[in-house]
Amino acid sequence: MLDVRRLRLLRELARRGTIAAVAEALSFSPSAVSQQLGVLEREAGLPLLERTGRRVRLTPAAQNLVRHAEVVLERLEQADAELAEARTGLAGALRIGAFPTATRAIVPAALADLARRHPGLEPMLSETDPAAVAHALRAGELDVALVHSYDFVPDPEEPGLTTRPLYREAMYLAAPATGPDPGAGGTPAPGSVPVSAPGPGAAPGQDEVLRAHRDAPWITATPGTLCHAMTVRACQAAGFSPRVRHRVDEFATVLALVSAGLGVAVVPQLGTPGPDVPGVALTRLRMERRTRIAHRSGAGAHPAVAAFTASLRSALPPDLAGRSAGT
Repeated sequence: MLDVRRLRLLRELARRGTIAAVAEALSFSPSAVSQQLGVLEREAGLPLLERTGRRVRLTPAAQNLVRHAEVVLERLEQADAELAEARTGLAGALRIGAFPTATRAIVPAALADLARRHPGLEPMLSETDPAAVAHALRAGELDVALVHSYDFVPDPEEPGLTTRPLYREAMYLAAPATGPDPGAGGTPAPGSVPVSAPGPGAAPGQDEVLRAHRDAPWITATPGTLCHAMTVRACQAAGFSPRVRHRVDEFATVLALVSAGLGVAVVPQLGTPGPDVPGVALTRLRMERRTRIAHRSGAGAHPAVAAFTASLRSALPPDLAGRSAGT
């Protein structure tokens, strides 16, 4: 009989590529991972791994076994959800991952609602970059998380995970204001629109808006993040590569740099404090950011995950609540 824990190790090896990476992710020693995979090979009665330098490659038999492991692990998540449903009342830890803007704007109200409805549940929030969510969910470090994707940066396919739409939000070009401060009753800077502007297409000529700033210094998130890739690819689609001068992940700091005249940036709706940002002109773009709820496949029916999902939806600001990420 194949051991489920060893199947999980094989699945992680298929995703991460090295025994060292699996060991680090699951808090094992590399020798322990190698030993357990060796036992799995003996259980299977076939070679599962081929060494190529420092890396190992899965044999065709191992790749087929990983596909079965995905099904087995999903069914175990479903069984766990059914058992939790049969218990009286929700209790215990719920490990949640969320990216910074959602952590600030949505999650606190959701957690307060969750505490009122299910006081026995113990939500544990970790600020997590969406790029790290898939590994954290599969490794059991998180139970549920928020992830996002942008136009030009589509959702990657992540076996073993399921996502559900939560909301869509607008994207803006943030540039130093060149006209009177709209908050002071003056005329907005050319091309600027309020953050609460209506749906997609409200401002024509996205490429023209971006190209107007092609010679400006740009502010992006750090390389390797979806936010960084979004800005670079949007500019490339408009016909130029941005001259990146500053790399900052926190949008409040990005806007402070823009206000000081130190560059331009693309920011999401939740990355702004409101329609009037002193010294900043916000121009609505056609692109959007889409946020989804992610969990392990089979865990969607778990009452704790379902309860957190319901609280998230109830906590959405009015201008986002009617804009499902899947529409």
